[in-house]
Amino acid sequence: MNSLGNLYCIKVAIIMVTFFCSCDNGRTTAIKEQPIQGEPAAIAYDIRMVYTDSLQIKAVLTAPEHRDFTNLSLAHSTFPQGLKVTFLDELKKENIITADYGILYDATGIIDLQGNVVLKASDGGLLETPQLYWAAEEEWIFTEETFNFSNQDYNVIATRLDTNKEFTKFKTGKLTGTVAVQEETTQ
Repeated sequence: MNSLGNLYCIKVAIIMVTFFCSCDNGRTTAIKEQPIQGEPAAIAYDIRMVYTDSLQIKAVLTAPEHRDFTNLSLAHSTFPQGLKVTFLDELKKENIITADYGILYDATGIIDLQGNVVLKASDGGLLETPQLYWAAEEEWIFTEETFNFSNQDYNVIATRLDTNKEFTKFKTGKLTGTVAVQEETTQ
């Protein structure tokens, strides 16, 4: 090959390298905008979610961190640094649940509260369990785990719980402990 051919090959090579190095097909930008599979679509700090019904505040969820995974096939959000849910009844009495960790499943609206879950009722009642579920729309709390519940009338340990958010109506599985019962008199 002569020097003219070599010069031509060098020019073509330089043009090709310049072309490929300067090309921006948009894929790099799009990849940066899309979260990596398994990574959150967004992260928020010091959040407050308010649940209402007919203009009445029913519950307030607060958390130091909220991770949004709605970009995944099983859309959900997590609260990796714990959360607090304050339930309000018609008289504005508060029942408060705290947990070390939480997962909100978008499709069902159920929040899975995990780790040192504590419910403090407005009447002084206290429920402790390792895991508790809250269905916000139905205002329903349930678990299949063992729980301890105590107040002025009860001191029980049981497995399985279904209750309303006020903790005034509940069903449970096998339980042990003490329960105050009022005897009815017939005349």
